[in-house]
Parts: sequence; structure tokens; C-alpha cells
Amino acid sequence: METNPQHTPRYSVIVPVYNRNDEVADLLDSLRAQSRRDLFEIIIVEDGSPLPCTDAIRDHGEGLDLTYIQNENEGRSIARNHGIARARGEWLVFFDSDVVVPPDYFATLDQQLAENPDTDCFGGPDAAHESFTATQKAINFAMTSFLTTGGIRGGKHSLEKFTPRSFNMGYRRKVWETVGGFREMFSEDIDMSMRIRQGGFNTRLIRDAAVYHKRRVDFRKFLRQVYVFGMSRITLKLLYPGSLKAVHALPAVAVVLGVLCVLLAILFSPWWLLPIGIYLIAIFIAALASTRSLKIAALAVPASVIQIGGYGCGFIRAWVSKILLGEGRDINQEIMMRKGK
Repeated sequence: METNPQHTPRYSVIVPVYNRNDEVADLLDSLRAQSRRDLFEIIIVEDGSPLPCTDAIRDHGEGLDLTYIQNENEGRSIARNHGIARARGEWLVFFDSDVVVPPDYFATLDQQLAENPDTDCFGGPDAAHESFTATQKAINFAMTSFLTTGGIRGGKHSLEKFTPRSFNMGYRRKVWETVGGFREMFSEDIDMSMRIRQGGFNTRLIRDAAVYHKRRVDFRKFLRQVYVFGMSRITLKLLYPGSLKAVHALPAVAVVLGVLCVLLAILFSPWWLLPIGIYLIAIFIAALASTRSLKIAALAVPASVIQIGGYGCGFIRAWVSKILLGEGRDINQEIMMRKGK
């Protein structure tokens, strides 16, 4: 399916894809339901998937200004850069393949940007759709709650300045022309946001431009994801020495304190488990108040433990290997050698 040369879109939606046929189908359905479909084009970049999303493109792309690119496997950042090269819009908008976009997203975005013309880069929040499974909703709670690392990610209640993430972000073409494309690395979206900030561009959180984010569908995949997030925070620290704040180490501190409490409980008294119990009860109560579901609240407890524990362990491992042992000294040179520098 090719672009419509008669139409010059304001927004170019770029989505990298790897083995995500079902997710792409849901994403395209939500984009076809947009109230302002005239505002955007869509560029799907297949990153060498063994199971390409050709069925989703064929069955769900009708009526959309859609370009489908199939490339060899180079990584999601390079896939995004291929999409940028084909984009025609003034704004480059990035979604992950596992999001569903509310019907008024682009109408809301267009209005917000018109009211704030100084905006160069924007990001929006994410939420769980009512159709998501209980596990997905529990994971969403763990990723957004102030009681977990949600307070570090930036947003309504934030411990850190808002940083747009690639599941829902966009920037003007002039930003790309100045700072370049995405670099192939973990947390490439944070890297991009920091380069945009360093370039002197204005970044804005648009709260009403939210998407529904499926995230991971089971705890095993979720653990791997947050573990990588923790490791990548150290990589970002090596690239941007002033970027690592004390708040980023909180999950690692929580892991150390949790292990210490368990050891003290084994050696001396089970009362040392009380702080852990209080925290888990707080998670359950907060999730119950937020979701009004006992099942989701119960699942939010292990999801939050995985979120804090996985992130904290990844952070500790990367800190020991890359900083304490000095294995990350050449990280900047290594990343700059990759495409998108």
C-alpha cells in the first residue's frame, strides 16, 4: 500500500514493527477511526520480521494514507530512521506497535499544538484500555504508579522532568534536521529526548494526547523489559554525565534494602519483613482504588515487585560492570559508530 501523492499530511506517523501482526491490526483500526484522518500519513517499517504484518496491512489498512516498508533486521531505531526518510509531514510522530490510539488523538494534538506554537517536541501519557487483560492492566499500574518507578518516568506526579518516550512522542522536522535520527541502543527514546533538550528545543507534555499501551502480556517478558530499562539508565549516565539523579537509584536501593530485610528476618526476627509487607499492602490498596478490581489489584502486587526488582537489579549490574569495573568507558564511541549518530 503506497502513499497518496495528492495529500500533504501535517503529521507523519512512524511505527517500527517486528513480528507484531495482531498489534498492527489493532493500531491500524484505531488510526482508521480517527476523527481527523486528513491530518496524517502512516509509515509502517518492518524490521526484518520472520512473521511480517502483511495480513494486517492488507486487511486493516484500507482508507489510510499508508506506506509499508520492508527492510532487513537492523533494530527499531534504524527502522524509525528509515521511516523518517520517507516522511512527508511537518511533524514526525512515533508510536510503538502495541498502542491503540483514541479517536480524537490527532484532533486534540492539532488543537494543543496550535495553542502552543512554541512547542518543538511533545510527548503524551499512556493508559490501559478496558479491553486489556487483567495482567496488562496490572503491568500498566506498575509502570505508571507513583509507588513504583512511575514517578521517575515523568508525568502528572513526577520526580523528574518530563521526558517523551517513543510509544507516544513527536517532534518537528527541524528537530530531526538538527539532532539527527535515533541511535541503536537501549532507551533510545530517552537519548533522543536528551539530545533534543540539549539542542535548545522546547518540549511539552500534552496530557490529553494519551494512547492505550498494551505493554507486555506476561510477567516473564515484563521482567526482561524492566531489567533492560535499569541497565540502560547507566548507559545514559555515561553518555550524559549529569543525567543520573539520586531518584534513578531508588529501585536499586529498594532491592538492597529488601534483600537486607529478608536476611535479617531469617537471622533474627520475622518483624524485619514488616516494611516489605506495608509496601505491598500500599500497592494493593492503591491499585484497588485506581482500578476498582480485586483481581487487578492482586496482580499489581507481583507486577510492582517485578518492576522495582527487575529495574533495580539491571541498574546494579550495569553500575558494577560499566562504572565500578570500567567496562563502559568507550560506550560513547561505540554508539556513535552505529547508524543514526
